Amino acid sequence: VNFQPRIIMQKLAGFSTVYEIVSAGNGAAVEKGAQVTVHATGVVKETGKKFWSTKDPGQTPFTYNAGVGQVITGWDQGLLGMQIGEVRKLIIPAEEGYGQKGFPAWGIPPGGTLEFTLEVLKIQVRQ
Repeated sequence: VNFQPRIIMQKLAGFSTVYEIVSAGNGAAVEKGAQVTVHATGVVKETGKKFWSTKDPGQTPFTYNAGVGQVITGWDQGLLGMQIGEVRKLIIPAEEGYGQKGFPAWGIPPGGTLEFTLEVLKIQVRQ
């Protein structure tokens, strides 16, 4: 018998984005306004095509201020509450991603659903 563990996707309260915790972290959690450094890999769910990864050669971890609109909504909200070292997979529908215009330069089609795997490397709380 080939047993596959059941993946439990959790819904973000008030949003359409869902997520699963791939591996737990510990310590401080990401709060709105904190400066966060992450590894991120984005895939177009419909095609399975990777459009960006901080782990690719020549790329570096990505730093931004969490929860204040500097990245797409599904990612912005999906990262809140993550802990150092946590890896989370987000499924982000178009309305919380790049919408009906998509992002053609990155190969993201109009209305494309995104799958982002995020890993929190560093959290710096704003004073």
